Amino acid sequence: MFFSPPQDVATEVFAELPSEFRKQGDPSPWLKAQLRGRDLHSLLEGPTFDRSGNLYVVDTAYGRIFRISPEGRFELLIEYDGEPNGLALHKDGRMFVADHKNGILVVNTDTRELLTHCDRPRLERFKGVNDLTFSSQGDLYFTDQGQTGLQDPSGRVYRLTADGGLECILDGIPSPNGLVLDKHEVALYVAVTRANAIWRAPFMLDGTPSKVGVYVQLSGMGGPDGIALDVEGGLAIAHIELGSVWIMSPHGEPELRVRSCAGMKTTNVAYGGPDMRSVYITEAETGTILRARVPRPGKCLYSHQ
Repeated sequence: MFFSPPQDVATEVFAELPSEFRKQGDPSPWLKAQLRGRDLHSLLEGPTFDRSGNLYVVDTAYGRIFRISPEGRFELLIEYDGEPNGLALHKDGRMFVADHKNGILVVNTDTRELLTHCDRPRLERFKGVNDLTFSSQGDLYFTDQGQTGLQDPSGRVYRLTADGGLECILDGIPSPNGLVLDKHEVALYVAVTRANAIWRAPFMLDGTPSKVGVYVQLSGMGGPDGIALDVEGGLAIAHIELGSVWIMSPHGEPELRVRSCAGMKTTNVAYGGPDMRSVYITEAETGTILRARVPRPGKCLYSHQ
């Protein structure tokens, strides 16, 4: 089955990592392992808005979390010994962090205190958690990617319930990455990077996934990384190495291709702006936040609070 080419949408630079925050000359252990020692100044990921319109992003390579004002000014919120990859806002205002090195952390964005929330289930380390999202009931879903791929399809998705129960709800995944619940919270979408696909996992009445299938099969370099949901149930998919974000209809048809005006490492995407009709994209190669207008508003992740 072939679809008509999606309409191209141009981006603009909303914000750029200032020179004083650009690390050079000593690649981090994460860069040495993941990107063969490439001397990148940062690796921006995990865009998440708070209720005041501030945008938070992580720097996976150097263990930093930044806050970006609505005017595009960067502020270093915290720097620590870690590899933060994803962010999610809890209904009580706490910011949860998926950290490849340290597990699930919590940061108080007012006091800048960082605490460990979940790091050793059954006294075993995770492979390397990657991204996370909350349900309206406060359950936390997160991916455990590590170094999994087609050569080792052992990635997992966990659910940490609001009362503290942890369960692995999906396994056997070749590189699970971004994830989001559908608009009715009866299914989970998972970006499976090394399979170049988005999987859809419907829930049974008891909350267990069943009949997991492919929502969309992509192609090309890299694969889907971060994903976001719009109000009608369509997905925005950041495709790393293609310099694009795909905007899909609720039924999985490609509608728009939002093209980077900077580099090709489009790692993640979030909806924001006063009317939620702009997508904000982390572009890791140049350390920029890109922005583009799209037809449908995104779903507010804390609208239930």
